[in-house]
Amino acid sequence: MVKQLFYSIAFLLAPITIWAQAGSLGPTIPRGPAYHKSGKVAAPSVDTPIIESNSPIIPHIVETKHRAKLRSGTLDYTAQAGYVQLKDEDGNAKGNVFFIAYIATGKKAADRPLTFAFNGGPGSASVWVNLGFMGPKRPALTDAGDAVYPYSYTDNPETWLDKTDLVFIDPISTGYSRAVTGEDPKQFHGFVEDVQSVADFIRLYVTKNERWSSKKYIMGESYGTPRAAGLVQYLQSRYTLFFDGVIMLSSILNMQTARFEIGNDVPYPLFLPTYTATAFYHKQLAPELQQNLRKTLDEVEQFANTEYLLALNKGSDLSTEEYEHIAKKLAYYTGLSISYIRSTNLRINIHKFCKELRRDEGLTVGRLDSRAIGRDYDDSGQQVEFDPAGNTAGTFSAAINHHIRTELGFKNNLPYDFSGAVHPWNYNNVQNKYLNSSELLRQAMSKNPDLKVWVIAGYYDLATPYHAAEYVVKHMNLRPEQQAKTSFTYYEAGHMVYMPKECMIQLNNDADEFYKKN
Repeated sequence: MVKQLFYSIAFLLAPITIWAQAGSLGPTIPRGPAYHKSGKVAAPSVDTPIIESNSPIIPHIVETKHRAKLRSGTLDYTAQAGYVQLKDEDGNAKGNVFFIAYIATGKKAADRPLTFAFNGGPGSASVWVNLGFMGPKRPALTDAGDAVYPYSYTDNPETWLDKTDLVFIDPISTGYSRAVTGEDPKQFHGFVEDVQSVADFIRLYVTKNERWSSKKYIMGESYGTPRAAGLVQYLQSRYTLFFDGVIMLSSILNMQTARFEIGNDVPYPLFLPTYTATAFYHKQLAPELQQNLRKTLDEVEQFANTEYLLALNKGSDLSTEEYEHIAKKLAYYTGLSISYIRSTNLRINIHKFCKELRRDEGLTVGRLDSRAIGRDYDDSGQQVEFDPAGNTAGTFSAAINHHIRTELGFKNNLPYDFSGAVHPWNYNNVQNKYLNSSELLRQAMSKNPDLKVWVIAGYYDLATPYHAAEYVVKHMNLRPEQQAKTSFTYYEAGHMVYMPKECMIQLNNDADEFYKKN
């Protein structure tokens, strides 16, 4: 384990009231947080050696000094670990949001960008984006991104700390973040509720740490991308807090693109290129398609956006000849048998695909990373028993718990929840329709012409396929000048594109360019 390089310094983050306001903000997000009133007023922060409960009395934030090893040279930084408390308009404590921040030492706020980052779920803690690639520490992994036993972790020379200060947010019910004892955590569990509470954290952090003059960015992964879209719009409209850039990693702004439900044909052409990439990796395609992945994907995208899309739109009007032509093409581009394609009525469900592609070998393929293989109890059935992608939860858990408690000096006996109990998630703002937060992002870009958007996608991601992310952006009705401020980068990786070492290095190089241009 890495030798500790820090000593502890504590400072007090005084409670700041979050004022609820009447009125409305845009089509879906109301203007102020609707925290439930309880009549209990929180006591001020106090020195508490070890946290044992979800108390309204929060401890001092802990600051420690460190030195990061970069790609070239080193960088001194201060780590912050602790809580920001959310309150209602009467000063009643509602929730304690845990965060970890890494701030370069001796830099002026105006000269140093500030990036807020989180994972998705909903219900995921920010451990993955922190220890996975952005933060200064990383678990020991193979070059392919698999766990190494016994668990250990070390410096991460590919940290983004060389170009931006970093704040990692655990939304309520994830990590160490909790609703205050006696408060209903459901008031934080929903699209609108989540955007409001995370926005309040960001506003409070920027204010207390005097970072209004800094360039500011938001980075969200997976469900963190609709959260990010909602945040930039809400923060602009509610607090006049503008951002310079939004980073969308494994984006899913429009849920319709990934819902395989009767009557919704949107996902099928959008998933097809990733089916092809998966079959390419597993060598299930014809020889002429196995030569060059990008060339093959260009061909498949053309088919998906023209012949296949038209065939699905025709429905029962599709002739027998047309049906057979599309079935043969789908078999050709997926490695599945034509008889199986016919049995799906030309509509290949992602979960069934993961079971079917290598069924004859008794193997399944992953959803989060379709290069992964697994074995179910038997080879029958339509869906896989589990997602074989990823074996790293244990090493990330060991790393984050040691990092927070031992290196950062923040003592907490609560469990650090990787995946919090947040379901059922409230989508009441979009009853009887799919959540589509891309419109919130478009509104933010319209009101802030300087806002840049960077979309990061993995070719082997069957959870949030790259072609679906492209589809959503192309259907946001962006003006030419807005399109010029939107960029995509692609990686031969899965949902967590940063897990393979080579992709993490490429991602960091691409981040250099993004921050440099902004």
